[in-house]
Amino acid sequence: MKLFKNLFDSLRPPFEKGGKFEKLWPLLDGFETFMFVPGHSTKKGAHIRDGIDLKRTMITVVIALVPCLLFGMWNVGHQHFLAVGQDAELMEKFIYGAIKVLPLVIVSYGVGLGVEFIFCIKNGHSIQEGFLVSGMLIPLIMPVEVPLWMVAIATAFAVVFGKEVFGGTGMNILNPALTARAFLFFAYPTKMSGNSVWVATDGMATVDGFTGATALGNAVEKGMAGVPPYMDSIMGWIPGSIGETSVIAILIGAGVLIYSGIGSWRIMLSMLIGGYVMGMIFNAWEANAYMQIPAHHQLMLGGFFFGMVFMATDPVSASQTATGKWIYGFFCGLLGILIRVVNPAYPEGIMMAILFMNVMAPLIDHYVIQANINKRLKRAKVAA
Repeated sequence: MKLFKNLFDSLRPPFEKGGKFEKLWPLLDGFETFMFVPGHSTKKGAHIRDGIDLKRTMITVVIALVPCLLFGMWNVGHQHFLAVGQDAELMEKFIYGAIKVLPLVIVSYGVGLGVEFIFCIKNGHSIQEGFLVSGMLIPLIMPVEVPLWMVAIATAFAVVFGKEVFGGTGMNILNPALTARAFLFFAYPTKMSGNSVWVATDGMATVDGFTGATALGNAVEKGMAGVPPYMDSIMGWIPGSIGETSVIAILIGAGVLIYSGIGSWRIMLSMLIGGYVMGMIFNAWEANAYMQIPAHHQLMLGGFFFGMVFMATDPVSASQTATGKWIYGFFCGLLGILIRVVNPAYPEGIMMAILFMNVMAPLIDHYVIQANINKRLKRAKVAA
C-alpha cells in the first residue's frame, strides 16, 4: 500500500489549489480516499456519528449486498435453463447469470459515478461516496431483461433529481435506488412488470406451461394456489428482481449490517412486525384468494425482505430517532402489504411504501422530539 500512497503523494501537487489541474482535484481525491482514510472531515450532510468515515460505511453495505448479487447471478441462469428446458451445472448457471447481470452493474456505476464526478468538478467539492451503495442497489432491484439504456437513464435521474438537487449525499429525502426504480416503473411500465421481463430466454423457445410470472403475479391471479412452496420462497428459487428473491442471502447481509451497526435492527424488526400485522388482518378478512395467503408466507414474497434490510434502513432517508425508527419501520411494513394486496396494479407495494415513509420520516422525528421536549418540560414543572 505504501507504493500507492507514494504515487498519490506525487500526483497531488498539480491538482491542489493553484495547480494546473485544480478543477480536477475531486477526481484525484475520490480515487485516493477510496483506498485510504481521508484526511479531511465532512462539512455538511453528515449522518455518521462515530469514528468510521462515510466511504468505509458504504463499502460495508456493498459487502453486505454481495450474497444477494452472487445468488442473483446464479438464479438468473437457473431460471433461464429452467425456462428453455435444458439441464445445466451450477457454474453454467452462474456464468450465464453473470453475463446478464454484470453489464447492469457496470452501467449503473459508470453513469452514476460519471454524473457525480461532473457535479464535483462543477461545484468544487470532493466526491460523495453515497453512490457506492446506490450503484449496487439499482441493478439488484431491476428485472434481468431491462434494457441497459433504461438503467442508464434511471440512474442519471436518481442521482440528479433524487440526490444532487437536495444538496448531495446526506441531504436527499428519498432513497436514490428506489427513485430510479420508481422512475422506470412509471415511465416504462411494460419493461418493469408483466411475465416477460423476469426470465432471460434470449428468444429461445420455452417449455410447455412456462409463464415467467413472479410469485406475486401468480398470487394476484390465483391466490395461494399460485404461490410457490414456502421453502422455495425463502431460498429464492423463483423469478423476480435480480437480488430480491433469496431471503437467506438477504439475511446474511442483514447480519453484516446489524453487527457493524450500520443497519438499524429497530427498523428491520418493526417493518417485519408491521407487515405481519397487515397480513394477519387480511387473513382474518379473507375477501379474496389473495388475502388468504398466510401472513408469514406473504412476507417471503417479492421485495419485502430486500426493502426491509437495504432500503428502509437507509441512514439518510429513514427516521433518525430511536422511537421514530419503530414508527417508521412499522408503517413501511404495514403499508407495503396493504398496497400490494389492495391494489394489484402495484403488486410490489414495498417500493411505494418506503418512498412514502421516506417523505414522512422528518415529520415523524419532529413529533417524537417535540413529545420528548414536552415530557421534559412537564417533568421540570413538577420538580419546581
